[in-house]
Amino acid sequence: MSEITNRKRDHIEIGLKHDVSMKIPSGYEQYSFIHQALPEMALEDVSLETTFLGKKIGAPLLISSMTGGGGQAETINRHLGEAAQALRLPMAVGSQRVIFEHPEVLPSFKVARDAAPDVPIFGNMGAVQLNYGITVKHIKEAVAFIDGDGLFFHLNPLQEVVQTGGDTNFRGLLDQIEEVTQNVDFPILVKEVGCGIAPQLAVELERRGVRAIDISGAGGTSWASIEALRATDPRKRRLGEVFSNWGIPSALSLKLCREALPEGYPLIASGGIRTGLDVAKAIALGADMAAFAMPLLAPATKSTQAVIDFLTQIMDEIRVAMFLAGARTIDQLKNTPLLIGGQTPNTLKD
Repeated sequence: MSEITNRKRDHIEIGLKHDVSMKIPSGYEQYSFIHQALPEMALEDVSLETTFLGKKIGAPLLISSMTGGGGQAETINRHLGEAAQALRLPMAVGSQRVIFEHPEVLPSFKVARDAAPDVPIFGNMGAVQLNYGITVKHIKEAVAFIDGDGLFFHLNPLQEVVQTGGDTNFRGLLDQIEEVTQNVDFPILVKEVGCGIAPQLAVELERRGVRAIDISGAGGTSWASIEALRATDPRKRRLGEVFSNWGIPSALSLKLCREALPEGYPLIASGGIRTGLDVAKAIALGADMAAFAMPLLAPATKSTQAVIDFLTQIMDEIRVAMFLAGARTIDQLKNTPLLIGGQTPNTLKD
């Protein structure tokens, strides 16, 4: 196997066998809803349906980029795709660069669309690869390969620094991302991989044509820790350990980006979101939806039903949070005030 397929296999095995969560909080624990003892509705009145980039979906949840390219990837993506189809949720595949080096692994990505013909499916590529040979033509092909609805560029400078042989030339990428947005006929989205998006960058990405941003803040999976566990060079291992908790806390990144961006600009919350209550808080803070990746990995290795069971539980928790906060719809949830630290009313979110 090549280095890239070995790396993908290692990422899955490490994610399944090791605790690679950051040791810092995501920030969502600081917030609480104002309990509505008399919500004046029935639980069944709560609707999780919403839209994302003009597509109707069953709940404000994204099955985020995980894998593709080798090992268990095809099985994982099939289970995720079947769950996405059953629950009417969008899904993103893992990084597709490997397809251009090893075309034989294409089925491990294409299986997502085969399993989920009726929901949004997004491709994925490291933005830094625009400095290492990936072109607009490759981006178009990556989306066409999976009959996709758009593509995520992921930003992962810390991971690349710690990764043995990582690609660390991040020069000029804003201009190149803008060039892609101007030369494709599908949405380009951008996500971090667990260190958060600063508001200044969010504004710049929006200005350059990026259609939605996944802030993917600190508090969830630490890719520095994953790469440290892979490293054979002790210096790389130490780098991963030292920077294992680096990043903008997830809730803070979300709040700052929401305040900086135009009203209605789509934001996805991820990074340390582990419950439906976290999802509800993120939406009240300004997200349009929330994304899950690592929490779905173990269920996805087992069965489609295991993924459905996990996501159904999350959806139940969102529904209960909305019921107790008095929000019938996702739009109402977006305008539901939060307390900071569970303290006094003057700490309400504006």
